[in-house]
Amino acid sequence: MTARLSSIELFVGAGGLAQGIAQAGFHPRLVAEWNRDACQTIRENQERGFPLVRDWPVIEGDVRDLTFSQFEGVDLVSGGPPCQPFSLGGKHAGYNDSRDMFPQAVRAVREAKPRAFIFENVKGLTRTAFQNYFEYIRLQLQYPEIIHLDGEDWTSHLARLEQHHLSGNRDGLTYRVVTEVLQAADFGVPQKRQRVFFVGFRRDLDVTWHFPRPSHSHEQLLHDQYVTGTYWERHGLARPPVPPRLVKSVHRAQAHGGLFAAEATAWRTVRDALQGLPEPQEEPYSNWSDHRLIPGARSYPGHTGSPLDEPSKTLKAGDHGVPGGENMLLNADGSVRYFTVRESARLQTFDDQYVFSGAWGNVMRQLGNAVPVHLGRAVAQSVQQALPL
Repeated sequence: MTARLSSIELFVGAGGLAQGIAQAGFHPRLVAEWNRDACQTIRENQERGFPLVRDWPVIEGDVRDLTFSQFEGVDLVSGGPPCQPFSLGGKHAGYNDSRDMFPQAVRAVREAKPRAFIFENVKGLTRTAFQNYFEYIRLQLQYPEIIHLDGEDWTSHLARLEQHHLSGNRDGLTYRVVTEVLQAADFGVPQKRQRVFFVGFRRDLDVTWHFPRPSHSHEQLLHDQYVTGTYWERHGLARPPVPPRLVKSVHRAQAHGGLFAAEATAWRTVRDALQGLPEPQEEPYSNWSDHRLIPGARSYPGHTGSPLDEPSKTLKAGDHGVPGGENMLLNADGSVRYFTVRESARLQTFDDQYVFSGAWGNVMRQLGNAVPVHLGRAVAQSVQQALPL
């Protein structure tokens, strides 16, 4: 049985990463989120008795107002600091953006001194434009006691951190930090969603760790679809011809003769994720209140929706409502419609019993900002297994 370890969950949102961490055996001593709708989502599920969140000690408020020293020695600190400063869909303000909460993540590590931490963000943080700031975040997490001084700009602080790192001095609170961009589809999520993870272990634990290997592969999906045809058989459909854009990829999959299946199973598709759900209608179903058709979807160049037989495009939150292309389903006949709330939740691997609070646009923002539960679980299980008993 998985050991139950303690955690602090920050910037929780609707709870995707935190639920994955809970599934890996961590029990939160603090759950912090400032967004009212996201907090209401968690509270509503607590009232409904949803097991993963039932006992969460939720604090609605600004993480800058919290202190963490009372949790010193906690097993894990985790969270997804607001990512709009670095998102490809945002304004790219980065370190000049007041929404950058990485300094608070570092402070939580400094005060709580956890045995390990997991922080994630959008892949946009790894862009060349943010290369120095990415390194700044990593070094702050590695040496959280080398603090930012009053009046010091971040580049001067980075220079001090680099000097300390090169000196070889490892006194005080230090962490071994590993970073990697993970593709959610590689871990059983029916969505092409890339996130960068920062994972660290306190140096005194002497833990050697690497990110988990992918459990699912695109190549195996192509093999199941266009070499053996088992994908279509499973869905009760006739095998279609190979799309021209996939011919070369299918040939490579065929050359492997399915041997890759010994290491990974097929990527999950939108069709896989939506299996068992009825076609949405404008009037809600009695047992699927969050599975209602939202009218008005339209296709235009660059916004064509997600094909049924691939993982979906990355669900996005959007500053001004929900972007059409990323949050639409593209049917085989070329028609499009918006994903319902329940469909979007499945694409983010939330349990069907987990409900979302707020108007449709607010709920879709919660979902667009979430970490897929299964991706969070994969990383957290690997961390849990590496922590000394």
